[in-house]
Amino acid sequence: MTKKERYHFVLDYFQTHVPAAETELIYDNPYQLLVAVILSAQCTDKRVNITTPAIFASFPTVYDLAKTDFDTLFPYIKSISYPNNKTRHLINMAHMVVNEFNGEIPMTVDELVKLPGVGRKTANVITSVVDAQPNMAVDTHVFRVSARIGLTVNAKTPLAAEKQLITYIPKELVHIAHHWLILHGRYVCVARNPKCEICGLRPACKYYQAMLRKNKSNSIPYAG
Repeated sequence: MTKKERYHFVLDYFQTHVPAAETELIYDNPYQLLVAVILSAQCTDKRVNITTPAIFASFPTVYDLAKTDFDTLFPYIKSISYPNNKTRHLINMAHMVVNEFNGEIPMTVDELVKLPGVGRKTANVITSVVDAQPNMAVDTHVFRVSARIGLTVNAKTPLAAEKQLITYIPKELVHIAHHWLILHGRYVCVARNPKCEICGLRPACKYYQAMLRKNKSNSIPYAG
């Protein structure tokens, strides 16, 4: 199977079986999504969704968040991974949004990455989810799944994987392909013991084909 054929198979499968994939973070507006994504770094979406309602109730706008201090905000975030850093990131992010962007969450990657706590992955998430921009956020799931299937080859960094993926995925599908790959990695192509037996991508998956060859080789009786 050529790379073009592999991409076609994978995208066709997802379009058919998961047509409405979206983030599992709960939010109502770009401000809430930005807070949730910053908190989600090295933390589960489930834990973030448990934590954010109280934050949004007490700090409903970025202006409210900009007015608070570390000791006030920290108790809301202490159950999240790296709470000290994330508390500072959220407060400083809010200050910058208020002071440099007139209280509006910027909607370009170049502007977003200037905000404290926002890297390229987070900026890609915000712009693709809120504005359907053709930006591919590569987290651990996307990185792993893309390599296993064979959508990326010898991509040593998330940026390298991102560049390969957006080269072959049609522009209009990039924003949803991000969710397809994340959800597939979260529930099917898990890090340990991937659930190949229930995976519809087996015909196109390099990892699965390699496992078949390995098992076949191991089953050949010794004839020496």
